[in-house]
Amino acid sequence: MNDDLYKAGLEVRREVLGSSYVDASLAAATDFSRDLQEYVTQYCWGDIWNREGLSHRDRSLINLAMLTALNRGHEFKAHVRGALNNGVTRGEIKEVLMQTAFYCGGPAALESFRLAAEVFDS
Repeated sequence: MNDDLYKAGLEVRREVLGSSYVDASLAAATDFSRDLQEYVTQYCWGDIWNREGLSHRDRSLINLAMLTALNRGHEFKAHVRGALNNGVTRGEIKEVLMQTAFYCGGPAALESFRLAAEVFDS
C-alpha cells in the first residue's frame, strides 16, 4: 500500500463524507472487506479525488448522476451528504436529478429524489 496516497485519500474522504461516516465504514471492515476499504481510500479518494482537473464540488455532481444511473442507493445517500459538504445546493441536486430523469429513466430519478429527501430531512 502507498501510505502517502492512503493518508491523502483518508483526508479527502473525511472532508467530503464526514469523519463519522468514514470511521463507521472503516470500523465495519472485516478481514474479508478490509482490502477493499483500503483500495477505495487509496485510489478513489487519494488519487481520483485529488486530481486537479475537477473540483470536489464538480466531482460530487458527477457522482450523483452516476450513482442514480447505477441505482446505488446507499452510496447515493452518502454522496448527497458529500455534495452538500462540498457546497452543492439542494436546487443543484434537484437539477442533476431532473436531468437523470431523462437520461437514466424515471424510476432511477424517482428513487434518487426519494433518497435525497431522506438526507435533507435527517
